[in-house]
Amino acid sequence: MKFSSLVSINAVGAACLSMTLALAPATAGAQDPKLTFAVPGIPPVFAGVIAMVADKEGFFKKHGVDVDVRAFETGAAASRAVAGGEIAMALSPSPLVVSQVSNSDVKLVGIYGLEHPDWLIGSTDPNASCQTIKGQAVGVDAVGGARSIALKTMLIGGCHMKIDDVQQVALSSNVAPAMVAGQLKYGALHIDDVAVIEAQTGKPVKTVVTQKTSRPLDHYMLVVVNKDKLAKDRDAYVRAVAGLIDAGRFMRNPANAAKVAQDAKPTGHSIPQAESALKAYLGMGFWPNDTAGLTEKNLDLLGKVMKNVGNIKPDKQPAPYDRIADPSVWRDAMKMVDAEK
Repeated sequence: MKFSSLVSINAVGAACLSMTLALAPATAGAQDPKLTFAVPGIPPVFAGVIAMVADKEGFFKKHGVDVDVRAFETGAAASRAVAGGEIAMALSPSPLVVSQVSNSDVKLVGIYGLEHPDWLIGSTDPNASCQTIKGQAVGVDAVGGARSIALKTMLIGGCHMKIDDVQQVALSSNVAPAMVAGQLKYGALHIDDVAVIEAQTGKPVKTVVTQKTSRPLDHYMLVVVNKDKLAKDRDAYVRAVAGLIDAGRFMRNPANAAKVAQDAKPTGHSIPQAESALKAYLGMGFWPNDTAGLTEKNLDLLGKVMKNVGNIKPDKQPAPYDRIADPSVWRDAMKMVDAEK
């Protein structure tokens, strides 16, 4: 099994990039259903480590499914590929998915989720503030991508500014390297980006605002699948989620930290950086702890926020919870995991 990278080239899908990273030595059984699971970013963001661990540690194989974990340039590209039937699953930003489903009833539904965003606006300028960011270039993944949407949210909620008050610079997952190189002073960052910038510059990153302070109740990412394919091949998706549940348990065991850091190698972090990031993410309950990560109040509030900030069209309303999420897949996966104890 291999870890491949895909780059978005148009509005309906993604094309393969010839970057391959070995993640698993084992090959699933001949009869195991095969699914492609996209994680966002090249290199992948740390949220996708749970899929890497499920792959590398054999948890997908354990539950009878052959999963090819691939990196896409952005979560937006990945969700479009799922909606178009090109791949089976994707880890995509919840604000984007909620907006897509609400605006055009795209055939996506979430079966697993990460509820706690780790976004922050960071700067290499120690004197940075909401006042100094106005008019400045800010690194994002892609205009309209996950970092872009998070930036918009944080500017509105934390700085009382509009997205047009800054200049977005599209860099995929390379915002941190650009800041290290001095090409940018501001970026929409993940927690693990901060560790990388500080390690390579030897200087602290100034936090301008965090999404948690801007909006305490939130939803970050969804594992989305195509509605039609879920109805047709539901058992395969249940088995894949069972693999994620086992991976989450493995990651929460401190004894496995070094192993998880090794599995996270595709993110581009060193082992010490990955271990440090893992500890920080587990501390904030980043990945679900034996829950589906699909709390209704979180997703309902996110829909209202997307409507208020203009990501949902004026003539549309936020899609209802049962259109956004299907927690029954996780429930069946949990039964599968518990039955194997």
